[in-house]
Amino acid sequence: MQRRAIYPDLAGRSVFVTGGGSGIGAALTRAFAHQGSRVAFVDIAETASRELVEQVAAEAEVSHRPLFLPCDLRDIEALRAAVAQAAKAHGDITVLLNNAAHDERHKLENVTVEYWDDRVAVNQRHVLFAAQAVLPQMQRAGGGSVVNFGSVSWKLRQGGMPAYTMAKAAMHGLTRGLARDYGKQHIRVNTLVPGWVMTERQLTLWVTPEAEREIEAGQTLAGRVMPENIADMALFLASDASAMCSAQEFVVDGGWT
Repeated sequence: MQRRAIYPDLAGRSVFVTGGGSGIGAALTRAFAHQGSRVAFVDIAETASRELVEQVAAEAEVSHRPLFLPCDLRDIEALRAAVAQAAKAHGDITVLLNNAAHDERHKLENVTVEYWDDRVAVNQRHVLFAAQAVLPQMQRAGGGSVVNFGSVSWKLRQGGMPAYTMAKAAMHGLTRGLARDYGKQHIRVNTLVPGWVMTERQLTLWVTPEAEREIEAGQTLAGRVMPENIADMALFLASDASAMCSAQEFVVDGGWT
């Protein structure tokens, strides 16, 4: 991996990533490891996550092996335990990347109460409880950065997954409230909004020739948004380079919205 920017203040920083084993999350894990951060991540996909750890640990310039903690984020007690374990291994967490989500397509008429509750648990609930678990550590450390991950899907009026788009639209509400509550303690909270990112899952399931034409028409920039582009913005938001940025949305979508 070629580092396009180096943030010296991220070296040795304790970083916690949700959904850090694949897709955008894997790019986050790799990017922060290459900055010299002590990265812990949770994911439900154990095989892919363990393979990622071995790959990253073997790469040049990685001084700290990522710590993978298996966790189903629908289990809040398991999430709290993972946060505690990460802090025990790496010290107080000062960067929280609330990345995990699942954009499963569904029709409104098929949504049951049980399905709704599950989608909220997968896409929204853990974000608040991860922040709740980590913020006291940031207070103790004298500051930190929380990055909540949104989505352009609702901004583009994308249909076909109302539980997901509602959950993602809520991210910035949480961001704004937490930024106000904790800002005077040098804790910054921002929303990172990815566009249509070319992860393996998206390419396999959704990026059809029709979708390619939609992306081409929507983006003002040529090319495609890659996981590494999202990681680049996350590095900036985690670093002191963004010291006076809080309560904001940072959109990385090729100029689409």
